[in-house]
Amino acid sequence: MFKASYLKDNRTSLDSYVGPGLEAGLESLRRVRREVGVPVLSDVHERAEIAAAAEVLDVLQIPAFLCRQTRLLVEAAATGRCVNVKKGQFLSAEEMEHVVRKFESRGTGGLLLTERGSSFGYGNLVVDLRNLEIMRRFGHAVVFDLTHSLQRPGAAGKESGGERRFAPLLARAACAAGVDALFLEVHPDPSQARSDRRTQIPLDAVRPLLTMARDFHALRRQHDNV
Repeated sequence: MFKASYLKDNRTSLDSYVGPGLEAGLESLRRVRREVGVPVLSDVHERAEIAAAAEVLDVLQIPAFLCRQTRLLVEAAATGRCVNVKKGQFLSAEEMEHVVRKFESRGTGGLLLTERGSSFGYGNLVVDLRNLEIMRRFGHAVVFDLTHSLQRPGAAGKESGGERRFAPLLARAACAAGVDALFLEVHPDPSQARSDRRTQIPLDAVRPLLTMARDFHALRRQHDNV
């Protein structure tokens, strides 16, 4: 599945790049879906965006800072599209059950719950792997957002910092814990990326990273079947 943001509304600085906008961004995603032949996903930030986004996207994503916005979530669910909800950095895994119930009140498509770390002091995120198991109890697939979990919010002045070097470690841990999917941001040259340059995975490192993750995931499945 391919994810790109037509609009990145949660940015550190007023000067930060926010994307091409709704119409141009959705048209680019439509082309990816048609020409590459993969499902596409993007964030929706406002209820007014949902109808247009649902015509193009296979998955509507609710950003972490908006995961408690009831009407946004319910209207996204009502489209019948799959919805991916990023767990807010400020929420416990247990509190995500309320998000699930909101979705289930109107949703007919699938639901994904994504762990992306929890706020821990200033400018730091910590991953609690127990959250993956707790959210799985709600009966929906659980995703681990590898690269956003590596962020150091606001640590680089006008943009987020981060520690890419821990990506393999957290990928192994999440897959060994039995996560259903990995979410990662990738760039041919992360130093030139317009967003999250310190945590994006270099394109040439993706295959070995995913191969390793696949093997750890297979070991977990083998263990579960013993």
